[in-house]
Amino acid sequence: MAATDDPPNGVSRRNFLKSTGVAGIAASVIAPAAGLAAQSGPKEVGPGEVPVRLTVNGRQLNLMIEPRVTLLDALRMRADLTGNKRGCDRGVCGACTMLVDGRPVYACSTLAIDVQGRQIRNVDGLANGGQLHPVQQAFCDKDALMCGFCTPGFIMASVGLLEKHPNATPEQIKKGLDGNICRCGTFNRIFEAVSSVKGVQRG
Repeated sequence: MAATDDPPNGVSRRNFLKSTGVAGIAASVIAPAAGLAAQSGPKEVGPGEVPVRLTVNGRQLNLMIEPRVTLLDALRMRADLTGNKRGCDRGVCGACTMLVDGRPVYACSTLAIDVQGRQIRNVDGLANGGQLHPVQQAFCDKDALMCGFCTPGFIMASVGLLEKHPNATPEQIKKGLDGNICRCGTFNRIFEAVSSVKGVQRG
């Protein structure tokens, strides 16, 4: 039977739906719902560059970036804050770890546009002039680095941990740093360094 032929009983599915009013009911339900979704959804931005305002290490940065740009790329490529490194670029190794409102985040998988209005800290803002942050100093004292590529992420994760638990237990340290990987294998020295720091106050 050709596609245009009527079925044997003379009633097609389309004609049946039309006759029962189902098509009209469906249209009256779907159309308003689609309109409501369009009104209540987030405002579309991009795909070109848009203004993004970030608060990083206590300073305000006004950037023009595409909405798809990550926090890591925004700071490294547009703000010359290159302390934190790109490792896996998949949110696995932790080399890019920064603190957002005191909580560690993978900057390689966090959109810069999503952290506007929040307090961002990366390793570039830890030292006070020539004086290292206690965690940075402990990493130097305990020789807790080899190639140093993962060190900024470990330091930021450690700062976030010690601000939350100033006298962290071994279990808390292991749990707090389990999202970071040292490919050189200096985990014992890192653990010693973090264990030696007490009473870190929230930055």
